[in-house]
Amino acid sequence: MYLSPRRSPLAFWYETPEVNERAFSKEVGEYYMTFRGKAEYAGPFDETGVPLLDYRGDIGRQYNPIAIAQYGLASYNSYKQASDPARRAAFLRAADWLVEHLEENPSGLRVWHHHFDWPYRETLVAPWYSGLAQGQGISLLIRAALDTGRAEYEQAAVVAFSSFTADVKNGGVVVRDPRGFLWIEEYLVDPPSHILNGFIWSLWGIYDFARWSGDPRAQEIFNESLETLTNNLARYDIASWSLYELSDTGPRMLASPYYHRLHVIQLKVLYRLTGREVFDRFAERWDGYAKNPALRTWALARKAWFKLRHY
Repeated sequence: MYLSPRRSPLAFWYETPEVNERAFSKEVGEYYMTFRGKAEYAGPFDETGVPLLDYRGDIGRQYNPIAIAQYGLASYNSYKQASDPARRAAFLRAADWLVEHLEENPSGLRVWHHHFDWPYRETLVAPWYSGLAQGQGISLLIRAALDTGRAEYEQAAVVAFSSFTADVKNGGVVVRDPRGFLWIEEYLVDPPSHILNGFIWSLWGIYDFARWSGDPRAQEIFNESLETLTNNLARYDIASWSLYELSDTGPRMLASPYYHRLHVIQLKVLYRLTGREVFDRFAERWDGYAKNPALRTWALARKAWFKLRHY
């Protein structure tokens, strides 16, 4: 997948990351990345037009809540830019799927489950849920609520937000490390792995929710999470590339070239949203790594070696 992502059945994930310059306004509007490639996803889709991902092999075609949210956000951007009713219908189909598939976890919180096993450092056994799905689902539902005024989108966003108010051990998607920093976890594993791109994307959902709802808990979680990133971003920097995660189990996992570029774009967005210089500084540094042909080739080779050896 990392060597030739465009040929992969999961090419949905591997578009070119771009900042959406139209997104930075006082109100919740277009999403912060263009998701241009995701808006052009060619399928497969189910009979209602909701995207499926074809993992092939034993997993096959599956609903992935993260992909559905991202496709919905991509369609929303396209709709707002071109006033295309077909794009509006596509974004609302994704939002409707999210409303219909909020499911209760064993702790009584409502989450979007993945109903297939997934190999990570350990196998995530279905049904499993993710802070990333919760954050991006909320971002889509808020935009659907603002566009339509329909209460079911508002209610689903509020219900989904509750997962950010509870620790992973209590059914939520956040953990507090021994130094007191709050982390949003993409994959709920023990010990936590602190995946960077998932943390940042999730955080944008909290940002949207805080601005939309005025809920002081959301603003507090957002502020604490910013402190976590501000104080830990240097740990993802190995002076030649960025790390995908901060797991304490096994060898360090470098970001693939795609995820490294995604980190750069996410940090540029965070700088635009918060004005914190640390995000701009690391974005420029990591962009410099990516523009160095020798470092880029080295990182690609290391990532391929890691995948062959450990997956």
